[in-house]
Amino acid sequence: AMPVIGFLHGGSPEPNVNPVAAFRKGLAEAGYVEGQNVAIEFRWAAGHDDRLPELAADLIRRRVAVIATPLSTQAALAAKAATTTIPIVFGTGGDPVALGLVTSFNRPGGNVTGISFMTAEMGAKLLGLLHELVPQAARFVALVNPTSSLAEPFIKDLQEGARTLGLQAEVLYAGTDREIDAAFVTLVQKRADALLIAPDALFTSRRAQLATLSLRHAVPSTHVIREFAEAGGLMSYGPNLANAYQQTGIYTGRILKGEKPADLPVAQPIKFELVINLKTAKVLGLNVPDKLLALADEVIE
Repeated sequence: AMPVIGFLHGGSPEPNVNPVAAFRKGLAEAGYVEGQNVAIEFRWAAGHDDRLPELAADLIRRRVAVIATPLSTQAALAAKAATTTIPIVFGTGGDPVALGLVTSFNRPGGNVTGISFMTAEMGAKLLGLLHELVPQAARFVALVNPTSSLAEPFIKDLQEGARTLGLQAEVLYAGTDREIDAAFVTLVQKRADALLIAPDALFTSRRAQLATLSLRHAVPSTHVIREFAEAGGLMSYGPNLANAYQQTGIYTGRILKGEKPADLPVAQPIKFELVINLKTAKVLGLNVPDKLLALADEVIE
């Protein structure tokens, strides 16, 4: 019988069509093609992280050969809590050692390994870039998912960055679509000058909604994935999402071939990208400094 991969994710399938294609590409690089010599069982929590433990248990009952949780930290934690024997390949924006997923980067130890992007520690970097882009902004607000394990390190890094730059950064919390809408109402009431959207599977899958709301309320905003800028957000800075999913696919394939997660070091992405949406900048009446344009990997016109 063909080996089965359990694909567990906190988001929804529709916004993740391209990332899943990149995951399949990684699998193919490792010699596995869906329908030919491997099957994939998808389980999506659609923004309801509380459903992840049951979805993980379901995959374990299906006797999957490996569980992949690309770019879904909560899914990785749910899978780890559910099995100590089935190999797990994660993609996380957090520190996998601090999250308790692995014992170390070089020697993960148990049944878990994967890719770490460290986007949780990018609060200060995003704030700095947004400050350069909107120098007159005084009140910065961060949108954070309270259920996310990345929330605390992101806020800590953001506050340290704010202190260094002498800026004010407030935190608003949202864990559902309705709360995202409500947060924007609060944002307007607080007269926020700029918005940082924290790394989170929910926000990534709701990037179009977030970009639209930012434009509607004329708030310059940034997020960690380029797809946010492509959807109309002002700017994004972070690891290449497709590349991350592809790497997760390669690792999943290597484990299917018989390599042990304990011996596969946690990989870290090489490529970070800065994308600026000039069209959005014009709508917001912003002049993008030449220095930033020169740094940008892509400028959307």
